[in-house]
Amino acid sequence: MSVQLAIAVTQLISRRRPTLVSLTGIALGVAFFLAVSSLMRGSERDFIKRLIDNNPHITVSDEYRKPQEQPARQQWPDGAVEVLRVKPLTEVRGIRGHGQKLAFIESLPGLRAAPVLVGSVVLTFAGRIEGVTLNGVIPEKMKEVSTIEDKLIHGSLDTLAANPNGVVIGDGLAKKFGLEMGSVVNASSPAGEVRTLKVAGIFRTGNANYDESQTFVLLKRAQSLLDRANRVNRLILQLDDPYAAREVAAVIERRIGYKALSWQEATEDLMSVLLVRNLIMYSVVSAILVVASFGIYNTISTIVMEKTQDIAILKSMGFHARDIRQIFLAEGVILGALGSLMGVTLGIGLMWLLAQVEIKPPGATEIVHLPIYWGWEQYLLAASFALVSAVGAAYLPARKAGRVQPVTILRGMA
Repeated sequence: MSVQLAIAVTQLISRRRPTLVSLTGIALGVAFFLAVSSLMRGSERDFIKRLIDNNPHITVSDEYRKPQEQPARQQWPDGAVEVLRVKPLTEVRGIRGHGQKLAFIESLPGLRAAPVLVGSVVLTFAGRIEGVTLNGVIPEKMKEVSTIEDKLIHGSLDTLAANPNGVVIGDGLAKKFGLEMGSVVNASSPAGEVRTLKVAGIFRTGNANYDESQTFVLLKRAQSLLDRANRVNRLILQLDDPYAAREVAAVIERRIGYKALSWQEATEDLMSVLLVRNLIMYSVVSAILVVASFGIYNTISTIVMEKTQDIAILKSMGFHARDIRQIFLAEGVILGALGSLMGVTLGIGLMWLLAQVEIKPPGATEIVHLPIYWGWEQYLLAASFALVSAVGAAYLPARKAGRVQPVTILRGMA
């Protein structure tokens, strides 16, 4: 142990109460930093996980990001062109050549894709009429890109695959219509087609709007009912790495031309809110550590004031200003390191206690636990910030101690 470190440890031990107060402040600051950070980041990750799991990572639709230019404007791009009373051609909407485009997408590594035909139909049962969204799917592929199979409380997608006239509906819609497994409803499309569908499955996602408005049938049945033979208007994708969705969507859009929307682009407003929330959270918990560091500043400043004569004697013995500063900076480092260690231990305990909390939100049927994030980087961040705050708090008293003039002090003693 160097002389400076030995002196620093001796001074801290000789002032047990102020030292313990400073250590307690740092420890509590680090512990609350970890508790708040783990709770906020845990809730953020839980929200994003639910958002990612319940929605496609990428959706390719039968739309273009930029509208196609008229032929006249393509022919004379620099001319003053105005074409009036142009009537667009009537065509069946959908992704052209979706089979080839799907094959290209599936050739990309780390993803799964499924074709879907989405349209609107009117369900009729016992005199009740309700407009719903109809999703035509291929059950085997839908299992790979959606969590709907996990949300089924009655039936399965395999049941739907075995029943050409089957329909899977939400629990909210089933209650609204008074339907159960095996019930029969009539579905009417805007094209004038009417089909009788049999309930082959009931799901519950917890999202009331989704459970009341979404239905699933076989892709062939949807194409027939919506009068869109051999057409799909959605390709939905799930990735092994959801956070690569934006880059993969850009590659797909450049290659096939149709608009590819990643989940990040679709939820930019929500991600911005989460970013602002994190900034506020870290500002608050960092302020706790800054306030705790004032205890270290007070402790070391008091030591400097009380030990002015001792400092003068050390300087007269050959200690340089740098050596004196190192003594008091060492005290800051010791307090910061011990406080961080105690705080991390206490913080882990607080995080464990928070993880045991059970909450039943209003209207929910299941009890949930507080989501806690246990990532190692938050421990490093909390300890590092505490150590920096402690050293910063010790710097000003250390600088003052280094400027002590031994001649002046020793003359006053004489």
